[in-house]
Amino acid sequence: MSFKQKLQSGIDTVVNVDESEVAGQAYRLGDEFVQLQNASIMMVDDELITMRVLQSFLEEVGYHEFILVDDSVTAMDELRKHRPDILLLDVAMPKVSGFDILKLLRQEDEFAHLPVIILTSSSDAATKLQALDLGATDFLSKPVDSSELALRVRNTLAAKAYQDQLAYYDPLTDLPNRHLFQDRLRWSTSCALRDKGKLALMHVAFDDFNRVTDTFGPKVSDDVFKQLAVKLSGNIRVADAIGCEVVNTDESIDVFRFGGADFTLLLTSIDAIAEAGLVAKRIFEVMCEPLNADGTDVYLKPSIGVAGFPDDASDPATLLKLAVGASSQAIAQGGGRLQFYSTEMNESSLRRMRMEADLRRALAENEFRLLLQPKVSVKDGNIIGAESLIRWHDPARGCISPVEFIPVAEDTGLILPIGEWVLREACNILMSWRKQGINLKMSVNISARQFFEGDLVALVDSVLNEHNFEPSLLVLEMTESILVDDVDTALEILAQLRGLGVQISIDDFGTGYSSLSYLKLFRADEVKIDRAFIMDVTTSKEDQALVYAITYLGREMGFTVCAEGVEDSEQRDYLKKIKCDEYQGFYFSKPISHIEFSALYFSEKAASGHPG
Repeated sequence: MSFKQKLQSGIDTVVNVDESEVAGQAYRLGDEFVQLQNASIMMVDDELITMRVLQSFLEEVGYHEFILVDDSVTAMDELRKHRPDILLLDVAMPKVSGFDILKLLRQEDEFAHLPVIILTSSSDAATKLQALDLGATDFLSKPVDSSELALRVRNTLAAKAYQDQLAYYDPLTDLPNRHLFQDRLRWSTSCALRDKGKLALMHVAFDDFNRVTDTFGPKVSDDVFKQLAVKLSGNIRVADAIGCEVVNTDESIDVFRFGGADFTLLLTSIDAIAEAGLVAKRIFEVMCEPLNADGTDVYLKPSIGVAGFPDDASDPATLLKLAVGASSQAIAQGGGRLQFYSTEMNESSLRRMRMEADLRRALAENEFRLLLQPKVSVKDGNIIGAESLIRWHDPARGCISPVEFIPVAEDTGLILPIGEWVLREACNILMSWRKQGINLKMSVNISARQFFEGDLVALVDSVLNEHNFEPSLLVLEMTESILVDDVDTALEILAQLRGLGVQISIDDFGTGYSSLSYLKLFRADEVKIDRAFIMDVTTSKEDQALVYAITYLGREMGFTVCAEGVEDSEQRDYLKKIKCDEYQGFYFSKPISHIEFSALYFSEKAASGHPG
């Protein structure tokens, strides 16, 4: 008969295990393996002398941690305070009976599975049945035989150890699981509240772990995950993270597998939540070393969220929600970082969640519009193209600035369908122009996620095939910071886009890396000077020198130069003086609808004497 079968055979089963085997049995308590004899034993009996006798019996076989309660009225408070591993409970007590206590403790989640051995002088079957019905684990008849007591306690603890391992530990990593975490979280917050202490909860997410599974398959990814668990549980100690001034330098921080590729760390020995930052630093250090995926080095980025009790939350559920929310914020900001919860962060998160929901609705209900800002020849003042600019007309809030919704779209991935809508709408306008006899270039802004993640080349190719216009009329604008983020990949994508016949524009030049070698590498058709350098170009020698230098380089290297943000005639005149090619800005026109743009174009043509 297996050990599991013996456990299921009933409370009267006697397991014949010799004392040397008992001494070698171990069970989990927190993160440490401890001997069964290290279990905490609570006794509740109104006769102190009886408890002393039982204690002496158990001390003879190696048990040494006891809590004796001779007032049944305080029994539940003492249980909550000490959380023993096993309870020896007398039935016949004058104030509150053992049955009453048993009934109360089974109503509380944290004591639902606490082993309870009933002590009774009665041999009445009805008494035993009542105890069983209330959730008793075993019985002992008074007067208690010392050998029987030792055997019953030992077997009950062994059964509890086995059941706990099944219920509370993750089979893959052997770490305590979410159920045990929630139990410990309730207990820890209760202790902190009672002792006026503080604790910190860390939620550690490895959101990029899915790529390990996708690349290597489940068997290898399981092995990698076990390595990850060992890194966290075996290398994150209080002494390492906080310093050697900790009383117990070998004390470990509780690490739990929360679910998926997420872990939680419960820091109960720190004085302030800020010290959790030191623990996070240690986690980042540990994760700098690669994991081994079937001979391939794999690096994973932890995104860590921290919330404190009682500073940030006054109950366990809220504390967990805030820590998870903080780690989600860390992921949204690129991952591989630490994020503390704050009220401001929570308010911002709520706004972003609402914004995301509204953006999805806006896509479905066609609430976006394209405005066009004319691009003008510096030399003769003729309109030579337009930049398409997205606007969102929310039915309730009116026009919402891209400054508000584009970052949310980037973070959530909605920028991909929104960017596709912009590209298709811009090409529809190009086709409309063609029918009207307007032969101008249309510029479309491309975001970082579109450029690297959205299969941009395939999308542009598809859109060009759907529309009958010259590909060189389509100009794709991207900031220099996007291109230098991954130069090799960027060069490959740019080459493929050029192969389709579209033109490439580097936007906001001068605000980022601005290396001349990049201008040579990327071979852009157009470079746009950021408005920050145009604003004071008539008064600032530095801005004049930079704008002149870029204009000169454009002539020498064969790319067009467009100045953004021109707001007055003095700025336009300076650009004309240095022979800049194009400009755009409020001096000529604010962004307008495509219908207004067509009207402006023909009006300008007529005024210049070229109506066709």
